[in-house]
Amino acid sequence: MPERPDIDLTKPSAARVYDYYLGGAHNFAVDREMAEQAIRMWPELPLIMQANRAFLRRAVQHCVERGVTQFLDLGSGIPTAGNVHEVARAADPGARVVYVDNDPIAVTYSRTILGDDRQTAVVHEDLRRPADVLSSPQVRDLLDLSRPVVVMMVAVLHFVPVDATGVVAAYRDAVPPGSLLVVSHATHDGQDRQADEHTDLYRRRTATPMTMRTKAEVEELFTGFDLVEPGVVHLPLWRPASPEDVGEHPERVAGLAAVGVKRRTNGPVPTFE
Repeated sequence: MPERPDIDLTKPSAARVYDYYLGGAHNFAVDREMAEQAIRMWPELPLIMQANRAFLRRAVQHCVERGVTQFLDLGSGIPTAGNVHEVARAADPGARVVYVDNDPIAVTYSRTILGDDRQTAVVHEDLRRPADVLSSPQVRDLLDLSRPVVVMMVAVLHFVPVDATGVVAAYRDAVPPGSLLVVSHATHDGQDRQADEHTDLYRRRTATPMTMRTKAEVEELFTGFDLVEPGVVHLPLWRPASPEDVGEHPERVAGLAAVGVKRRTNGPVPTFE
């Protein structure tokens, strides 16, 4: 186990709570207690988190199939099985990934797990400071920003309470046409009572309160991008591997997902296929 940095163990961490939902071991008693409280309020939460992780895998595979193999994973959290670099490299061994998180535990574990892997790097930074992220030595050394990049914001923008569109736009403007934006986002659409209770729990217990957004608000995040079919949909509906993966009530999975391709100012967007 890596040496723990100085952290406040009196407050749960959203990244560590998410790790617990996924069955990970990189969490503490305070995180597990909050996660169990949330599950009592909303028993489907673990399934929602698993659906989010499955979307991440499908989206990464899609990006590699399009020929884009550079990934900037913002708000990457604590590594678990099926992380971005594992999925990307299964499709293309040359894929490169930079993970970015502001949680010191997530960064410590990431660096320990990745070790001396020269095709990955970890940045301890806040995604809400795009200039600092993009100017970091790890990003400059590993990613070629003159070529298309996949900007991943999976299950993180609901922790950006204001100007999430502006944050996304800063990264959009830093990458060339043909780059991809991958987003999943918590929503209260169809689950108003549970979503409101969940939001209130994060507001009271963590340093990262949650802001759920509607489908229209998530679509606005993709300004300057052309949405890949099927557009902004509930997590299980984004290019499922099989009909069985969708289930009878995909709307109960209170998360929206989408992938977009940065468009050219003039002419069609390249597909890199």
